[in-house]
Amino acid sequence: MADLSKITCIEDLRVIAKRRVPKMFYDYADSGAWTESTYRANESDFQKIKLRQRVAVNMEGRSTRSTMIGQDVAMPVAIAPTGLTGMQHADGEILGARAAKAFGIPFTLSTMSICSLEDIAEHTGRHPFWFQLYVMKDRDFIERLIERARAANVSALQLTLDLQILGQRHKDIKNGLSTPPKPTLANMINLATKPHWCLGMLGTRRRTFGNIAGHAKGVKDLSSLSSWTAEQFDPALSWADVEWIKKRWGGKLILKGIMDVEDARLAAASGADALIVSNHGGRQLDGAPSSIAALPAIVDAVGREIEVWMDGGIRSGQDVLKARALGARGTLIGRSFLYGLGAHGQAGVTRALQIIHKELDITMAFCGRTDIEKVDSSILLPGSF
Repeated sequence: MADLSKITCIEDLRVIAKRRVPKMFYDYADSGAWTESTYRANESDFQKIKLRQRVAVNMEGRSTRSTMIGQDVAMPVAIAPTGLTGMQHADGEILGARAAKAFGIPFTLSTMSICSLEDIAEHTGRHPFWFQLYVMKDRDFIERLIERARAANVSALQLTLDLQILGQRHKDIKNGLSTPPKPTLANMINLATKPHWCLGMLGTRRRTFGNIAGHAKGVKDLSSLSSWTAEQFDPALSWADVEWIKKRWGGKLILKGIMDVEDARLAAASGADALIVSNHGGRQLDGAPSSIAALPAIVDAVGREIEVWMDGGIRSGQDVLKARALGARGTLIGRSFLYGLGAHGQAGVTRALQIIHKELDITMAFCGRTDIEKVDSSILLPGSF
């Protein structure tokens, strides 16, 4: 068992993951659309926000516990839905769900996952988890997917609204992204340098899109994310579809991909339980603002009507605290989770969560707060946000 105690930040995990994960899958996780300006801004804009350090404040009895849509959480963080997670590490979604369960935070399974809804339910003792849904042209498939989610004990549905079409992701095109990797010379040479990953993949049967294989009709090329997206994702998605899904699901509904105040008002009016300020990790519209830059205006507009969360660029507990200070009731981590998974599997995910929690706890104390519920913008330096 590897000693992870010397891994002290998310960047440490990223470096290890880059070494261990095949190039096409590492690049899939750690890249953005077009020039990647929004992808970079998601992270760099957090650094512009400065914290107010306070002294001689009693720091005893600190608590990072909170709630997200009524669910108790160890900290206001959930694992975001990430596609092809099981290609970062064998059975990756199962390992991520187990780590989240043990830590006391929510796990979100992507529609485009390698492990299926049923896999997660089976390997977590039917512990409640969240499921992210894309709207597809095949509405019968969507209805069956919703029923499968209900049967798997999914406690909240997360509807992604910002992927009606796929963004231009240059690295994926250049790498010929597919799952499993096509046996090209370049791929075989790269895989030869990833023995840990290859050994894990040899030990699992889960190597394709588990929620789709054997369930969707008429899928021509299940190995290609781009062909599936072009064939089935619905460019005609509208708020009427949101209402349709809300009625068929009947449970907690979260809307992901909100970046505009007008859309936030429509999301609040839809009756959803939460919205996520998100630009899909900078993987869709390059040139859009960062998630943290878009957050304050959306909180001001609808924060009293609906829970506002955010994702994009979170690489530390300090980022979580800054988002909370700017009004986000909760946050989600995608890449930070994937770095941990790619580096050391379930133990790596646990280490990523430990790092974020410790940074959140210590920074909160230095800012003169002992309860995450009492954090607001007064912990930030005026003029830096």
